[in-house]
Amino acid sequence: MSALRVLVVTVVHDPEDARIRHRQLRSLLAAGHEVTYAAPFAAYGRAVPQGVRGVDLPRAMGRRRDRALLAARRVLAQEGPGHDVVLLHDPELLAAAAAAAPALRGRAVVWDVHEDTAAALGMKPWLPGPLRRALPGAVRAAERLAERAVHLTLAEDAYAARFRRPHPVVPNSVLVAEAEPPPPGRDRVVYLGRLTGPRGALELVELGRRLRGDVVVELVGPADADVRGAVEAAHAAGDVRWHGFVPNEEALRLLPGALAGLSLLHDEPNYAHSRPTKLMEYMASGVPVVTTPNPVSVELVERYRCGLVVPFDDPAGAEAAVRRLRDDDALRLACARAGREGALADLDWRRDGRRFAAQLEAWAGR
Repeated sequence: MSALRVLVVTVVHDPEDARIRHRQLRSLLAAGHEVTYAAPFAAYGRAVPQGVRGVDLPRAMGRRRDRALLAARRVLAQEGPGHDVVLLHDPELLAAAAAAAPALRGRAVVWDVHEDTAAALGMKPWLPGPLRRALPGAVRAAERLAERAVHLTLAEDAYAARFRRPHPVVPNSVLVAEAEPPPPGRDRVVYLGRLTGPRGALELVELGRRLRGDVVVELVGPADADVRGAVEAAHAAGDVRWHGFVPNEEALRLLPGALAGLSLLHDEPNYAHSRPTKLMEYMASGVPVVTTPNPVSVELVERYRCGLVVPFDDPAGAEAAVRRLRDDDALRLACARAGREGALADLDWRRDGRRFAAQLEAWAGR
């Protein structure tokens, strides 16, 4: 079919979000489509990616969301008529799209479901307790209404249970480099991603303190306010090496040759059904995995035999796992090799990206 014009919108995600920026946008451009990317570039200090047209939006944060959603509504009303597909990446944008519905008539509007929204609300400290308990039910009802109004793509198979109708799954797979990575080393472990309390930032800091002098703990990603002080102090003390925000492609270059990749997520409902992208990135880079026992993480490790599982909230257990991998060359190499082979066979975005572009084409044609 002829090239599509696709309007991609987020007011929540970092414009460098790997799923949006480094996978979906790349696949759309590779398929020959034109992309307008509306996102909070200035708020995050990010540049508009090459090959796309950028529209700057305010960032939706905490309770301060009205300005961002009003701006998104205006962009949808103004830009929507000039596009074939409108791809929304935040559940908040469903209301903005409904308000801009007359301008979007005849366009394929798609909501890309990144996470379990209702479960995620339980992790929002800015929500008052009673509202945090009441909102999940309202969110579930809104999701069921949304699937009657717009197209849905799901980031996980497990999300299908939240909806009455079947929807295509666009998994959070990763770009697997064709070049064979070096074997895992013995002197450093890496965490890749945003640093927050629920994602184990304080456990990573403690792990760095325990391993100091033997194995370097590298933290690659921005830190939220609740843990930034602890991360900065650990970096200053030499317990960890914190790189801060690093663009995705550069961050991935820090993985090959590491002893292990870390994922010390807490036992949160929002993490129960979402495969951590970082685990697949570690596997693709030929790096063994050390992870807490979220069900989907355990499933990855057990299926591909690519690493070790440690208890929640247990830096000592994480330390023992890292030291075991460091001291057991055969285990370390076997985990690295098995993870890499599994990523090549089952977790490569190149296949999923082509299916994603084809699905948008089908909806636009319909």
